[in-house]
Amino acid sequence: MLKKEEVLLLAYLIGVIFFLVLFVVVFFIAFQRRKNKLLEERYLADQRFQKELANSQIEIQEQVLKNIAWELHDNVGQLLSVANMQLNVLLNTAAKESHTQILETKGIIKESVQEIRSLSKVLNNDVVLKNGLIASLKVELDRFNRLGYLNATLEIQGDIIPINSANEIIIFRIIQEFLNNVLKHARASKLFVLLAYKETTLDIVVEDNGVGFDTSSTTTSSGMETIKGRAKLINAKYSIASQIGKGTKLFLSYSYNSKK
Repeated sequence: MLKKEEVLLLAYLIGVIFFLVLFVVVFFIAFQRRKNKLLEERYLADQRFQKELANSQIEIQEQVLKNIAWELHDNVGQLLSVANMQLNVLLNTAAKESHTQILETKGIIKESVQEIRSLSKVLNNDVVLKNGLIASLKVELDRFNRLGYLNATLEIQGDIIPINSANEIIIFRIIQEFLNNVLKHARASKLFVLLAYKETTLDIVVEDNGVGFDTSSTTTSSGMETIKGRAKLINAKYSIASQIGKGTKLFLSYSYNSKK
């Protein structure tokens, strides 16, 4: 049998080992928690940085669009108005056989001024803010119909629910970017836009009947990246479906509770 002193020594050693093991375990747990907290803080900081960067890029883009809108409305529009006045003077002095051609030219200038005004409205974010998403979409689609690019229709389902004005501009820009891609690449004759106001979300569908593309093999374009970045900024779910010869469709779901 072990002597009393040996038993006490053994108990002491076991106690020391136990406390050492306990200390190592506690230290390891504390270290892991601290490490995880630092990683989480780093991730959140990176997310904040990316969001601020995206916000800055959007603000710069919006300012550029606003400047272009001003230039179109104030400078180009004014020049066309001056040209129209000069045609009025010419109409009074020109031979009668030239009147028809002059009047046709005046008509073209009048249409050009109207298109410039419409374009400046959808480029200027202040005007989009004032008019709202639906009115701005109508201006854009009416412009396409007037120019004969394609037959564009807008359908609204449900009771209209006001949404964050800054997010409203982003949603409009997402749709506008998709529309620009349709005009550039789709060779479509029809375009359909649906705004479905549901209980918790605004669900948007934009669909064309153009040539479509193979989503599995097509390299992501800058337009698609822009849509993706803007959708992420407002925490909206989005997807693009397309098949060759069967057109392209954009799905966008925005939660009313989303915080930019």
